[in-house]
Amino acid sequence: IHDVMVIKSHRGQGISSRMLEKVEETARQRGCCKLTLEVLEANNIARNAYQKFGFSAYELDPETGQALFWEKSLQP
Repeated sequence: IHDVMVIKSHRGQGISSRMLEKVEETARQRGCCKLTLEVLEANNIARNAYQKFGFSAYELDPETGQALFWEKSLQP
């Protein structure tokens, strides 16, 4: 899942929590071992929501190097 948001007029109604609950439920049913996400450092609203839902920041082992985000667009 990429680039999900709740529009301002619908915030504060628990929509993001319900979305995350459904994602977690589906992931567990499929045998996934973890959920990962990406959030901008300055997006405190989203960071707080994710933290309340049980997500936390993580670091890789420094010996293996820094993690990089890569992408390949499938749009023409």
